[in-house]
Amino acid sequence: QVQLVESGGGLVQAGGSLRLSCAASGRTFRSYAMGWFRQAPGKEREFVAAISWSGGSTSYADSVKGRFTISRDNIKNTAYLQMNSLRPEDTAVYYCAAGYTALAVAPISPFNYGYWGQGTQVTVSS
Repeated sequence: QVQLVESGGGLVQAGGSLRLSCAASGRTFRSYAMGWFRQAPGKEREFVAAISWSGGSTSYADSVKGRFTISRDNIKNTAYLQMNSLRPEDTAVYYCAAGYTALAVAPISPFNYGYWGQGTQVTVSS
């Protein structure tokens, strides 16, 4: 069982930066791939970024490549999403997710993740 708590969301101007954190409970954090997804009003939840349990593999949505960086600290049981050069279209509720993977992969499908946080709001003003 893994419980996830996101933090770090807020209001920022376009071009600004935010760092989201996802704190996980449980001793098996290092066994799970971690992902970030987002959902804007009236839209479906979409993939943002993912990182393998080892940290050696990452995946990004095309819309955030070069601007967002996912990382993890397996000692602190925390995953991060550094978001730079934010745009108004990045406005959404951001969710972190954890999924067990036998291989060190960074899944992009939400069906690979069995645990989800409650979400944190990110609002980017123009």
